[in-house]
Amino acid sequence: MTYQQIALFGLFAVVFAFLIWGRFRYDLVAFAALIIGVIIGAVPNDLAFTGFGHPATLIVALVLVVSRGLVNAGAIGVLARAVRRTGESIPRHVVTIGGIGAALSAFINNVAALALLMPVDIEAAKRAGRPVGATLMALSFATILGGLVTMIGTPPNIIVAQYRGQVEGAPFSMFDFAPVGLACALAGLAFIATIGWRLVPQREGALPDALAAVKDYVAELEVPEGSKSIGRRVQDLRSKTREMDVEILGLVRGGKHLPGRALAAELREGDLILVEGAPSALDRVRSEYELSVVGSSQIEELGGSDMTLTEAVVTRESRIDGRSVKQIGLLRHHGVSLLGVSRQGKRINGRVPGLTLRAGDILLLYGPAERMDDVIAWLGALPLAARGLNVTQGHRAWLAAGLFAVAVGAASVGIIDLAIALAAVAALYVALDIVPIREVYDHIEWPVVVLLGSMIPLGAALEEAGGTALIADWIVAGTAGLPAAVILTVVMLVTMTLSDVLNNTATAVVAAPTGYEIAAQLGVSPDPFLMAVAVAASCAFLTPIGHKNNTLVLGPGGYSFGDYWRMGLPLEILIIAVGVPMILLVWPL
Repeated sequence: MTYQQIALFGLFAVVFAFLIWGRFRYDLVAFAALIIGVIIGAVPNDLAFTGFGHPATLIVALVLVVSRGLVNAGAIGVLARAVRRTGESIPRHVVTIGGIGAALSAFINNVAALALLMPVDIEAAKRAGRPVGATLMALSFATILGGLVTMIGTPPNIIVAQYRGQVEGAPFSMFDFAPVGLACALAGLAFIATIGWRLVPQREGALPDALAAVKDYVAELEVPEGSKSIGRRVQDLRSKTREMDVEILGLVRGGKHLPGRALAAELREGDLILVEGAPSALDRVRSEYELSVVGSSQIEELGGSDMTLTEAVVTRESRIDGRSVKQIGLLRHHGVSLLGVSRQGKRINGRVPGLTLRAGDILLLYGPAERMDDVIAWLGALPLAARGLNVTQGHRAWLAAGLFAVAVGAASVGIIDLAIALAAVAALYVALDIVPIREVYDHIEWPVVVLLGSMIPLGAALEEAGGTALIADWIVAGTAGLPAAVILTVVMLVTMTLSDVLNNTATAVVAAPTGYEIAAQLGVSPDPFLMAVAVAASCAFLTPIGHKNNTLVLGPGGYSFGDYWRMGLPLEILIIAVGVPMILLVWPL
């Protein structure tokens, strides 16, 4: 072996060891390895930072921005609400929520898909009286499987597609992954829903602070001019809002609280609906039924824009402790509306404006993002840790989805490069305020960007130095005399094993060139080997560290490290059993 090969293999060995150890962040480890590689001459200077401008890196970042835009516009919430109708049957629930999660993961980042559906799954478990851990792992695995279906579904697909473009002149297109990915996803989802969930110990997990800290809020929503809710009976609206986990407590008309819950009353312009629910549920109801936050028109007149939801806790030192909401005059003085109040899980009786606040109450504030810090400081309250609350723009759902569909369609037929198409969508989302400019950088997962930007030059240097060809020689020599289909299976097994203990992005960076070299030495088409790497690199089901989604459900589900292989091992065997024949059928050797 040459000096460069020895140095690069040594660097990769150290990187893999540190990633498995997990003591340091993976982006720091990868970037440090890149800098060391340049210093010792293992990575050429001209390759050092090419990864940060690589199409794969840009696409990963842009997909995250576009994902946030689709969530903000309410284009995703409609699918999520279908989960609430699945009842108490675990198989039926897993099929529904897993199917929705897989469908979302095909087009938005699978971590974002899980983050959107995890609270829904936890709420469903509570309603059904079953342990949270009964279905959370199934949901995590389903969102990982959904990413197999399209090029933008998961970073390994993006990396493999772009690598093919470098070596073959044309990358895999958006839906080239669909035949194999869809077959694996459907088979995997069927297994998870029928057998897989039964293999995992069912425990009550510890809910993350973002989900457990705050109970339901009591709030008031206004029926504005032109709302589609005008003329509907409260009873009819209540049956729909209950499906969204929002309870209607009463109706205020002309400043007077109508008797009881006024279920027989027809809604009129200017009515105030007293409701109770979680912040995200309240926002969905507001968007779905064209209601508005009390005072929102005044906020707009005062120059408010870039609306956000923020939570803050009243303390004993707060100037509002012991004062009524009406006395504070928050809207009048600061152009921010108090949407709702939560009081340690206890139901609040009466209207929000007449409520006397006290220490421990949690306020749900609605208004321009740029004013929130000053308002909370003026109140003397403590802001809760941000937990991703956003104001859904329901009237823009079709616009956001349409722009994304046009971009994907144009990229799929080759009219425009995918990275350019996604960049155009992201720019339009910002211009239309679907994604406020302040959120653009917040929703790019910078550690993944740094990881990709660092690993791509290392992988390219290894390939240039003949390192990947050397690995291919070892695999071909170890499988000498075996059919190419068997060697393809070995490549999947090795890649899948690496992905279970390493970041799947890092695995794809190394495995894609290796698969290509093996195909070259065998004298067969490289496409089935590249496709095998793409599928295997994404399917990390044996451990909670192989994929971020598995890590996210570890605590909430009450799982231990050793729980994952119980469902993950048979699932990985199934993926290989389904994936290899499908790859050979669609991408013949």
